Amino acid sequence: MSDPANPLLPTAELPRFSQVRPEQVGPAVEQAIADHTAAMAAIKAEPSPDFQNVFMARELADAALDHVWGIVSHLKMVAETPELREAHAKAEPVVVSYAMALGQDADLYRAIATPSVRESAPDDAGCRAVDIALRKFELAGVALEGEARQRFAEIGVEQSRLSSAFRDAVMDATRSWTRELSEAELTGLPEVERSILAGAAAAQYKSGWLVTLDAPAVLAILTHADDRALRAEVYRAFNTRASDQGPDAGKFDNSETMLKLLELRQEQAKLLGFPDYVACSLALKMAESAQEVEDFLTGLADRCKPNGAQELSELAAFAKELGIEDLQPWDVGWASEKLRKARHDLDEGEIRRFFPLDRVVDGLLELVAETFGIEGRVVSGVDSWHESVEYLEFTDKGVPVAGLYCDYFARPGKSGGAWMNGFRPLLRRAGERQNPIAFLTCNFAAAEKGKPSLLTHSDVVTLFHEMGHVLHHLLNEIDVPSLGGVAGVEWDAVELPSQLMENFAWEPAVLRRISRHVDTGAPLGDALIDRMLGARQFQSALKLARQLEFALFDLWMHRETKPAADTVARSLEAARARAALVIPPEWHRFGHAFQHVFAGGYASGYYSYLWAELLSADAYEQFTEIGKPAEAGAQFRREVLATGGSRPALENFEAFRGRAPTPDALLRQKGLLAA
Repeated sequence: MSDPANPLLPTAELPRFSQVRPEQVGPAVEQAIADHTAAMAAIKAEPSPDFQNVFMARELADAALDHVWGIVSHLKMVAETPELREAHAKAEPVVVSYAMALGQDADLYRAIATPSVRESAPDDAGCRAVDIALRKFELAGVALEGEARQRFAEIGVEQSRLSSAFRDAVMDATRSWTRELSEAELTGLPEVERSILAGAAAAQYKSGWLVTLDAPAVLAILTHADDRALRAEVYRAFNTRASDQGPDAGKFDNSETMLKLLELRQEQAKLLGFPDYVACSLALKMAESAQEVEDFLTGLADRCKPNGAQELSELAAFAKELGIEDLQPWDVGWASEKLRKARHDLDEGEIRRFFPLDRVVDGLLELVAETFGIEGRVVSGVDSWHESVEYLEFTDKGVPVAGLYCDYFARPGKSGGAWMNGFRPLLRRAGERQNPIAFLTCNFAAAEKGKPSLLTHSDVVTLFHEMGHVLHHLLNEIDVPSLGGVAGVEWDAVELPSQLMENFAWEPAVLRRISRHVDTGAPLGDALIDRMLGARQFQSALKLARQLEFALFDLWMHRETKPAADTVARSLEAARARAALVIPPEWHRFGHAFQHVFAGGYASGYYSYLWAELLSADAYEQFTEIGKPAEAGAQFRREVLATGGSRPALENFEAFRGRAPTPDALLRQKGLLAA
């Protein structure tokens, strides 16, 4: 590519993120598409098509295009400005339209389907890559003709626009509401939580304390604030974001966006010959049918609801001792923390002081080195989009093999949640290796100036989870980008490495390694660790019921072939009736901010978290059975992380575990089956 002055365009060096300007987005996208178009023309005109000059040529061209749009999309998520949002909004339909046209390019499909392409593949992984690519063409509507073909492309562009609009509305609603607090309203909040609210005020050039709708601030209030009216106010503001209810009712309302997305997804599925969107979504997943998924979820619900009802009954009885006769949803987190502290002698504020971010990260990297064989270190002077971002270089036996950008803290202009994105794939060409690079993004509470950032243990689990995704991308050894690491794995198995890593955050040896008291420097002691482990299954059935509620809501909503204005509400009500135990008020609008499903790629796939958790719980028991983490880690790296999508996910699991998965480990982990 030409124009080296544009920092969005691919180079051999790391990107110059700080130099990216919104006005560069349009020209970079235009050039990237032009270069990709030329590459596709050459592929289609290839007189002697084979795996290298057709399939891999397309993979390399795709990687170059993904580089440009990957930077733009990432910056919109972590460093959005009004100007960048506008530039993204203008470029997005261009990119999506081009992608839809590619998916329906019959000449390109025929070029890849040429028998000599598959026959010349170097191995079974190459053959599988060709087969999956052709299946994706079919799911992109390559066989459609005339008006159906044009309509399918229009649907793709409109879905992308609506997903961005949904995400923008949630971000705007999150930014819109704040509440200044008096010192009296801080009663019950530990020092760390108070500092979070003080930091929020300082970020807006205010004194005192400020509640925002960013997750750390909301959790601080709902978990610790003794002021019940304040908890109720924050709960309502957070759970009515981007809806027709709450303090900003109608201002950022996602109702129409949600309905339109559901309608378009059903129309898309029917154009492809599927009965509904769920069936379409499952075409490239492990689960074979909607009924199989529903049976899996409702079976778990049947196992967990009796335990959950008992947990809720105990919580309500305890809340009465605290003076709350009618336990409400905004009381649950607060009362649960009080009960957890009373039952297990655990104080979240006390535990948090053992987890300064720098020690947790260092300990996690030590664990990764010992278990999976790669060492990570911070490299200074690497350009990024924010001064707090760190860049890690990973080496294997001293040889650089991968890179990782770590963006840990919540801030204005950054989307909430935690995620990993693969940025650069592994590529080997002409004896040279392009090392994979990933983005790891969290939204931890930033520390006050001069003080360390302290994590809750839940934050620690989140960091370990995302590192599992990172390892899946960085330790991939398949140099076909569409199959490598996370990219090639069935969606309902992609959470296996991430959820497996969560288990390490509960190991006593690991807890000692990653902890260092902010005042004394001492690691967690055995007595406190024992209490933490004793509390691991605290309200586990209630937590599982909540995940089942979300997954059934997603599944049933996408099985409605004729979505109506009340589809979201009815589906959510049905899911709650089947799985939920804590029933929120009528005005609660969870779906209106459910970005996983409406803007994050999990439509008809939210069940994947629990599906993969079954796999991960079973896989983790292999580590405990072997008793040698390095041996099990090397095996997991070889059979799961390195292979990506070169084999079906079930084969990867069986190669590691030596058998098919069973649900017993998950049930034991949730306290639903005797150990």
